[in-house]
Amino acid sequence: MTMAPALVPAICDRYEMVVGLEMHVQLKTRTKAFCNCSAQFGGAPNVNTCPVCLGLPGALPVLNAQAVELAVRAAHSLCCKVNEVSIFARKNYFYPDLPKGYQITQYDKPLAENGHLDIGERSDSSPVTIRITRVHLEEDAGKSLHDRFAASTAIDLNRAGVPLIEIVSEPDLRSSKDAGAYLRVLKQTLEFLGVSDVNMEEGSLRVDANISARLRGETKLGVKSEVKNMNSFSGVERALEAEFSRQCGLLDSGQRIIQQTMLWDAAREEVRPARSKEASHDYRYFPEPDLPPLILSQDWLCEVKKQLPELPRDKRARFIKEYALGPADLDVLTSSVLLADYFEAVARQHGDAKAAANWVMGEVLGTLRMTNTSIARFRVRPADLSGLLNLVRDGKVSHSAAKRVFASMIESGDRPEQIAEREGLLQVSDSDSLGMWVDAVVSENPDEWERYRGGEKKLQGVFVGKIMKKSAGRADPKRVNQILSERVGG
Repeated sequence: MTMAPALVPAICDRYEMVVGLEMHVQLKTRTKAFCNCSAQFGGAPNVNTCPVCLGLPGALPVLNAQAVELAVRAAHSLCCKVNEVSIFARKNYFYPDLPKGYQITQYDKPLAENGHLDIGERSDSSPVTIRITRVHLEEDAGKSLHDRFAASTAIDLNRAGVPLIEIVSEPDLRSSKDAGAYLRVLKQTLEFLGVSDVNMEEGSLRVDANISARLRGETKLGVKSEVKNMNSFSGVERALEAEFSRQCGLLDSGQRIIQQTMLWDAAREEVRPARSKEASHDYRYFPEPDLPPLILSQDWLCEVKKQLPELPRDKRARFIKEYALGPADLDVLTSSVLLADYFEAVARQHGDAKAAANWVMGEVLGTLRMTNTSIARFRVRPADLSGLLNLVRDGKVSHSAAKRVFASMIESGDRPEQIAEREGLLQVSDSDSLGMWVDAVVSENPDEWERYRGGEKKLQGVFVGKIMKKSAGRADPKRVNQILSERVGG
């Protein structure tokens, strides 16, 4: 087992981390890449299979047109040059869960090349840009299950043939933090595009990292290792730190880095070797004889590009302009396309973007976290939340009463006006009712009232709070303040 040695920071400080990432993304199609089998996750083992995805003799693949369109959308969003002609190839290698003994992918003529992704800004406001080497189409392998039966491995081939894109970056990343930022921006972009559900738990998004270390100031790339088996972005960051530390220790002691594939053990926070790292010639690529070249017209490519949805960077820029929101608000509200749409619907209907943002980031997200619910299944519709905010703005319910109404909206699904009236939460502003509550509180607190009348103005807030409590939050606090001031001649 190869473990990351415990190094003093000064040793690693002498070296620079160089990282390139490969992200495998399952496309959001109904069927597989080259057959009509379902591509959905969660079926009973081996039910979504046929002679084509199993590679049985005489079965011929037929390319999924929707997979091509989704892949092109992703490539456009990454500013890639989409090639009018791309070629499918066979990548030959053996896995127990690769029934054909080869994977249909793209090699020297991929779908798209030479793109880039901005992942943030430097201190001088210039963008941090990561170059994208290529985006290509391929099919997935099956899945080996090692925990179903004692001392044996089970094979589930439902995933075999599921359509993927592989997004390969240039080795432009210089820290684990930048790698995490790149992955999060890329995941968010793909989600906004609707090309994938980007669910790492279900395997629809997987990441491999190529990492090397070199002395600071050096320009030549060092010998790389590939790190696999990372199931979260934070796991990718920790795995990169562990492998970087291992390589720095070897280099500092005069040893040689061996090009190999490493597995990340999250439980032990360490990396260990799996096998020597293959080179492209080891896979014996050759053009897939059963598939013609993929030929795309410029008119069609332009049409797909025109239909791209608003991307995260564009939505952030528009939210800044239209709603005057700060960076912290934007980070939360544009974290997913559904949350951004929900906020915008509330903001447009209510008219006060800041109030809408505060409620969405506070009560709405708090409820979602507490109930482990997604915004797509949230019971309170944007129109109803907007209606509740209108009641607060118009002085018909207090802020505290609005929270009680909101809780009832989650339970019942009723409109806020109905709940406020039914539960007696509509704010009272008529002088007679308010006067009764004021009289009651004054009679219960004679000493404080005399001090207040004597000029101790800070007690006004105390009386307002007691009156609000007496009225169960129904009293209009503005009118209460006015009445108190009038009674002492203020």
